[in-house]
Amino acid sequence: MRLLEYQAKELLAQRGVPAPSGQVAATPEAAREVAARLGRVVVKAQVSVGGRGKAGGIKLAETPAEAEAAARALLGSTLKGLPVRQVLVEQALEIARELYLSVALDRAQRCLVLISCAEGGVDIEEVGRLRPASLARIPLDPFVGLRGHHIRQAAHAAHLPAELGAAFAGLAEGLYRCLHECDATLAEINPLALTVDGRLVAADAKIVVDDNALYRQPELAAWGQEGEEPYQALAREQGLSYIKLTGEIGCMVNGAGLAMATMDITRLYGSAPANFADIGGGARAERVLAALRIILADPQVRAVLINIFGGITRCDEVAEGIVAALRELRPRVPIVARLVGTNQEEGQRILGQAQVLTAHSLSEAARLAVSLARPAGGQP
Repeated sequence: MRLLEYQAKELLAQRGVPAPSGQVAATPEAAREVAARLGRVVVKAQVSVGGRGKAGGIKLAETPAEAEAAARALLGSTLKGLPVRQVLVEQALEIARELYLSVALDRAQRCLVLISCAEGGVDIEEVGRLRPASLARIPLDPFVGLRGHHIRQAAHAAHLPAELGAAFAGLAEGLYRCLHECDATLAEINPLALTVDGRLVAADAKIVVDDNALYRQPELAAWGQEGEEPYQALAREQGLSYIKLTGEIGCMVNGAGLAMATMDITRLYGSAPANFADIGGGARAERVLAALRIILADPQVRAVLINIFGGITRCDEVAEGIVAALRELRPRVPIVARLVGTNQEEGQRILGQAQVLTAHSLSEAARLAVSLARPAGGQP
């Protein structure tokens, strides 16, 4: 679960990480009032997605009137497919340099890593690919944690002068504490601004909380629901794992590994998945209906690919859910189903009576779904 910027900054501030003065506003008039107190400000759309600046979601305002106009343009709009309901209005910084600092879970190394770079405010993955020497990835032994030599190594990679060592150490320690205390898998400051008056300030922040730990982070779980879309709320209530993607083939599968394989095979046949949707083991017809309701609500979806391997999950129950979805939702796009396993004959019979397209193999189902998603010209 990714928190919004203002939420991440609040958590970091509680642990001694400085951030610009600012306030969240839900109306243009409120944005104007905040700007009247702060002066020159930056108005930032609060959506849980990266690349907001390039997408037009961050605007500089020299006056309260400009801040109001910027907020009016952003509020109610969509940014990378997400609606903007709030903006963060915060004091603009006079920045001399932009750096990068994060603590992240590295699954390959099976430990946390402290990541530091003298280049911030940019796509850090691209920096690591093009200029790997400029990026320091410092493994942190879980039995040792963050220590002074780690911080000094990170400060050296960021090309910081010695007089900023203490301030940088406080930032790194606060970031590390935040990740641990919030059960996060990533705590990131990008950019970490070095201002013209010699201060280190978190100009932007990102925190991703481990979904599996939300039961012990009730406050953060409630925060995560604040910007939640209706389909996300429905998925959570139904116990579904759903992630929206950018393709055109809606995928409904039982099991995360099978879901990944299903998503991959849509690319093999020249398209791309519109979502990750795992209905889990033992899914009943009600959950299948809820999953299809979510998938079909996405306007990008041009065909739905259902791939069920019935072990605990019964194929006839899945088929009943598909038929119920057809009756209730009257989908505008074709649905292709592949059911294999427990009660597969009965499931296929139910779908056949409802005139749902079926396939005997995943390859056949994916090829059919991709072909049906293409317009008459044959291009996806």
